[in-house]
Order: sequence, then structure tokens, then C-alpha cells
Amino acid sequence: MTDSSRTPEPPEGLSDQIVADLEGLSPKGLRKSIVFARELLQSHEATEFPIDPELGDGVLRVTEHEGYTAVVKQHFCEDGCDDCPHGPYLYHVTEETLPDGTRETHWSFIGRVNTDAEDDD
Repeated sequence: MTDSSRTPEPPEGLSDQIVADLEGLSPKGLRKSIVFARELLQSHEATEFPIDPELGDGVLRVTEHEGYTAVVKQHFCEDGCDDCPHGPYLYHVTEETLPDGTRETHWSFIGRVNTDAEDDD
């Protein structure tokens, strides 16, 4: 059992408004705030992923996930194919460190997707 008469001291530099907002939360609200704060911290620490679609690449959607980026894209033939565009296809994209320390983007083909669906990845 915890001693409810002891109020923890907020860390230096935390705004009075945030302290007041946190103190007004229920235990359930505090837990949700912790989860959200951790997710925010991870998003600030994450490096930008090197997916730079060029004009005509056919990228329809890019969704970040833990450990990979889901990319839905169409393919266009160079010779004016009558069936173009092909797809859309789902790829899981990761960044891998090579033995020499350099980093390389790796695209894993997952398969054809229905872009009308809410969540293809």
C-alpha cells in the first residue's frame, strides 16, 4: 500500500500546467499518459526512414510500424504497357546494417493488396 499523503516532487523544468494536469488525472489516466509519453519519446528519437519516392514511383501509402515501414505502391512499365499500372503491391521496408557498418534499405515483397480496404498492412 502506498502513502497517499506523500506527493512526489515534479522534475525540474516541467511546466506548472503539465504538473497540474497530471495531478488531476486518475490512476487510469496517468497510465494512459505514460504510454502516450513513451510513444512520443520514441517518435522523437526515431530517425527519418530513407524512403524517398520520386515522381512516377506510384507510392500510394507509407505507414510506419515498429521494426518496418509498410509501403503500398503501383508499378509502371517503361514501354507504355496497356495493363499499367500493375499492383498495388505491399512491401515491408527495413533498414539493415551491413558488416562494413553501412546501412542499406531492404524491400520485402508481401503481395498484392486491395487499396479499398481500411488496413492493408
